[in-house]
Amino acid sequence: MKATPLAAAAFAIFTSAAFAADLEVPLKATPMTPPYTWTSCYAGLQAGGGFGQTSLNDSFGTIASTGVVGFTSANTGIDGYLLGGQIGCDYQFASNWVAGFEGSAGWGNVSGNTTVAIPGDSVNFTENTDLLTSVTARIGYAWNDWLLYAKGGAAWTANRYSASDAAGLFAFDGLETRLGWTAGAGIEWAFSRNWSVKLEYDYYGFGTRSVTFIDNTIFMGSGPVSINQNVQIVKLGLNFHVFGATSGPLEW
Repeated sequence: MKATPLAAAAFAIFTSAAFAADLEVPLKATPMTPPYTWTSCYAGLQAGGGFGQTSLNDSFGTIASTGVVGFTSANTGIDGYLLGGQIGCDYQFASNWVAGFEGSAGWGNVSGNTTVAIPGDSVNFTENTDLLTSVTARIGYAWNDWLLYAKGGAAWTANRYSASDAAGLFAFDGLETRLGWTAGAGIEWAFSRNWSVKLEYDYYGFGTRSVTFIDNTIFMGSGPVSINQNVQIVKLGLNFHVFGATSGPLEW
């Protein structure tokens, strides 16, 4: 008879433990955020500052033919701003490598002027770059939502020139669109599923070209002038990735 209370107590302890075990909520593994992927097409806006060098060489004697003595060349630094946009596509492969292409265009004013003293007169040379465009390929290395890349390809520019003297004997103007090349590098950060921001540096080389200068004042003459030009741009860009640049939602 004495064993009955002990058996009842043991049964109560056992059933209480079993009931407590049934109440435990099993732990669930936290789902992993899918890795970021740069495979996407995108479009965006850009703003940048530019600087460079433009050189004039009157090797054909176009300006000298006006009777100006002592003027053969002029060099000016240029600087200013560009506003524009870009569009492109990227493909991520081999885990971390990204390859793609991009078209870019910027409008603004990157300009400069200089005055060259000559006997009894002076010549003012002015250059204005109104447009820079490019079509480039780019290759980069990604770690999650960051991308470090380099780019290069073809570039075009639209320029305006003027060369006039203080005495008012002539005022030459020149217009051109020229082909060149560009190379650059940048870093891009995707701060949400579809949006990214980038900081980029680009060098544009346009070499030496012959530009027709035309005078519409007293002299009424025209002729070729050699112009050498290079431009460097530092720009900030914002891109919208139209496909969504992740294989899953980003968590912050």
